[in-house]
Order: sequence, then structure tokens, then C-alpha cells
Amino acid sequence: MTTLPAIEIETAPNPTAAVIWMHGLGDDGRGWSDVVPMLGIPPGLAVRFVFPHAPVMPVTINNGMQMRAWYDVRQADLSERADLDGVRRSQALVAALQAREIARGVAPARTVLAGFSQGGAIALYAGLRYPERLAGVVGLSTYLVASASTAAEASAANRDVPIFMAHGTHDPVVRLAWAEHSRDVLRTAGWNVEWHTWPIEHSAVQEEIVAVGRFLARVLGAG
Repeated sequence: MTTLPAIEIETAPNPTAAVIWMHGLGDDGRGWSDVVPMLGIPPGLAVRFVFPHAPVMPVTINNGMQMRAWYDVRQADLSERADLDGVRRSQALVAALQAREIARGVAPARTVLAGFSQGGAIALYAGLRYPERLAGVVGLSTYLVASASTAAEASAANRDVPIFMAHGTHDPVVRLAWAEHSRDVLRTAGWNVEWHTWPIEHSAVQEEIVAVGRFLARVLGAG
């Protein structure tokens, strides 16, 4: 499996933890790499942040335009939005990034999958199905792909992995109701979901990033 190109930022030498953070549709790894200083990672916590660039592909909802995407978006409704084959291909690409972290000495239990919008959907899909226990999953302005099968397909190791979700109450791209439904599906199935909303559209705010940083510090702790 080819390892995706990525921007890497280490908060201290010899990282003992990793956060693999997937960008949204049409963006690239640079789009989220600026958040690292805003997260407020404790000085004693050495984290390698990996911001991969998604493959370039035609996206149906954007008239077939070629752009970086984790999967094709076919329609604007929730049930037909995601190309599941594409989601699974990206799941494998994320697994390759995780394998590289293991090879560099960072255990899955010290790894968080995170993402915004499409990238958040991949973080949730891949994270809950990953065969080894992860430290946590972060999904920002996103939704649960294949929500009806999530509980059945989740790995035993990550049946109770901590999840952070946040959403804008005025989001016109990924509707708040989709995220609320995703949250409810996860909670009903037994996951502990930390949930936040802010009065924004399809974006993030400083307070949200700080809240993510607190979540990361809690689930990763001192390595």
C-alpha cells in the first residue's frame, strides 16, 4: 500500500504519540497543519501530527471536477452521499499511515485519528473499525458513513474508544441534523461521545480547536 504524502509536525523530539488528521474535500494537509500551536498540547507530551494529502479524483457533486478527496460525493443527501468503495480505499490508506507510525515506535493505543468534514467521516469510519485499540477519534463538522452498520462492523478493540465531535449550528454543507443523528447512533451503541456545537457554518473556531486540544491531552496523556 502506498503511503500518502503528508505534512508532519512534532511538538517535541522523539514523539510517543501520533495524531493523523484528515482534511476536508478539496483541501490538503496544509489546510489544517496551522492548528497545532492553537491546540495547547502540554509541553511534556511529544506528539507527531500527520496531515496527509488525499488522492486527487473526480467528484460527482462538483460536476466531476478533479480535486483532493477521500471519496466521491454523489448526492447532497445523507443516505446516498458517500461512495462506500472510495471510503474503504481511504480506510486502507489511513491504515498504511498507522502502520508507519507503528514502525516508528508509536503504538495504536497512543494514536488518534482526526478529521474535518470528509476527513472526519474517514476518521470515524476507519477508527471504529481499526483492529487494535486507539487512543481516540475526532470528527469535526462531519457525519457517520454507513451508520446502520457501524455497531456491527466496529472492532471489539474500539467498541468504547473515546470520540470527540463538534459541529456548526449553521452548517449548510454537512447539516447539523446529520451530525446529531450520527452522535445519537454512536451513543446508543455504547460509545462515549464528547459533543460540542458553535454558532458557525462549515468551519472551525478557536474555542473548538482548544477543546480538541484538551481532548487530545486527556486521551493521550503523558507518554
